[in-house]
Amino acid sequence: MASNFDVCIRGSGLVGSSLALLLARQRLRVALVGSPPVAQDVRAFALNESARELLSDLRCWPTPLHATPVQSMQVWGDAGGQVQFQSPSLHGLTHIVDVPVLEDMLREAVDFQHTIERVSEPVNAKLTVVCEGRNSHTRQELGVSFNTLPYQQHALATRVRCTKPHHQQALQWFSQAHGELDILALLPMGGGQGHEAAVVWSLPSAQASRFQALTDAQFAQALTHASHQALGALEVTSPVQVWPLQLAKADQWSGRFAQGGAWVLAGDAAHTIHPLAGLGLNLGLADVRKLAQVLQTRETTQFWRGVDDRHLIRQYERARKADMLGVWLACDGLQRLFNHPNTLVQSLRNWGLDSFNQLTPLKQWSVKQAMH
Repeated sequence: MASNFDVCIRGSGLVGSSLALLLARQRLRVALVGSPPVAQDVRAFALNESARELLSDLRCWPTPLHATPVQSMQVWGDAGGQVQFQSPSLHGLTHIVDVPVLEDMLREAVDFQHTIERVSEPVNAKLTVVCEGRNSHTRQELGVSFNTLPYQQHALATRVRCTKPHHQQALQWFSQAHGELDILALLPMGGGQGHEAAVVWSLPSAQASRFQALTDAQFAQALTHASHQALGALEVTSPVQVWPLQLAKADQWSGRFAQGGAWVLAGDAAHTIHPLAGLGLNLGLADVRKLAQVLQTRETTQFWRGVDDRHLIRQYERARKADMLGVWLACDGLQRLFNHPNTLVQSLRNWGLDSFNQLTPLKQWSVKQAMH
């Protein structure tokens, strides 16, 4: 069947919408499957400098009120170890971005592009990009193996109002108080002088269920206690959202349909990691950037290739798998390290935090890597 589209993007979330805007610049005809998100998402994403540059280039970067720069970060271990990071510039270590605001800006930008058409169902195209999230139906239909390592943890996300200003500081605690790992992060929101914070609390699954059943006042009290009142008393200001945590990666990120046309995976349809490092959306946007760069070579050095060219889509797959390998190992390694119950391991990991905190050149190198 003939198609009027060069690319069909299955999934109209943050990753799919960003990709659609980049490909529209290449004068490609894009079908974007799905309606814009309408539910209020209480999450906030930590976006690094590379993500900021990409979204700013698309004119979809929120104002400072909704994209708060993190000027410092403090992390505590489970037995006194700690490490602090300071931003080398006014741009911040990262930005805490309000998800609904970013979704609205991307929706408006997509609707403004005449080469992008929203469709309710997948359509035939030379290239299909699957951005449907971790539970992607298309990936399952293609028979792609999605290797999953469950962490027996759930993440709770909400927003709080703090009695103390956050001073653009992100705070994180690793704890083994009950013999099982929990990781609490308070992320600054509402601008430089804000009193708001986004909460991401990774907990054992049973404990997460108990906390989800608490009243707002009870949950706020638990958060205030777990955060050692670093931002004073906390007041819950939004519903609590919960999701299971896992490390997962697809074996195959590209291929061809039996009836013709190529496909690639991107975002959570291709990979998921633990939120402890705040890298989730950054990795999805890195997929978007690389795929757009690979396809753009058709306008310069590889003009004879089509968007479904096997060489191009394999180039994208190889590059992103190589970049992701270190991230998978580091995030999974940190989760396992802090989840280990042995007291000797506990002492070593907290000694490691303190030692790392004293190695200024290494910290500066690590900050630079994380920002990009």
